[in-house]
Amino acid sequence: MKQNLNKIMCLDLYLSGNENNTELSNKNSVLDNQLKTLPLISWDVFSERYFIQLNKAKRAMDIRKIKAYAKRHDWENNLNSIFKSNDFEAIVLTDKSQNIIWVNEGFTTMTGYSKKETLGQSPRFLQGKRTFKKAISEIARNLKKGEPFRSNLVNYRKNKTAYNCEISIYPLYSNKETTHYIALEKEVI
Repeated sequence: MKQNLNKIMCLDLYLSGNENNTELSNKNSVLDNQLKTLPLISWDVFSERYFIQLNKAKRAMDIRKIKAYAKRHDWENNLNSIFKSNDFEAIVLTDKSQNIIWVNEGFTTMTGYSKKETLGQSPRFLQGKRTFKKAISEIARNLKKGEPFRSNLVNYRKNKTAYNCEISIYPLYSNKETTHYIALEKEVI
């Protein structure tokens, strides 16, 4: 094919309603047999590309919101390198005391908790009986060090189902002091 179908926005099809059209009626007998065994499920020719673009737009909007916080709090971190070096679904922003002050839509999708239910809570509210104590103490130890780190632990959704979560946590600095933390999270299987 000469055209790039990745950029297709619409597919218009026209089928004649004229039964005297011999070409169409000859094809109908073949198509009828094929449709009985393999029905048409979807005409979503462009949906994959659309959702890729939509997710990129959401990610860019999330990054802009974090950069607005950065400007307000004079963070010295290179946020571009943080976001560039991590694959994530959810973003959790906490203050120095680890109280959640902002989460993105991806967090709501991943956990089932709304922003309203989440704000002011500690991320520990996602932990439960299958969350390993070793992972919790490792996170606490790394937070005290004040350096970026990555960890895996079991968290729980609002509906009480467990999921494995990979978390990359970065302390955010202003005047060489930690003022906030950002956690970039994704579910791992």
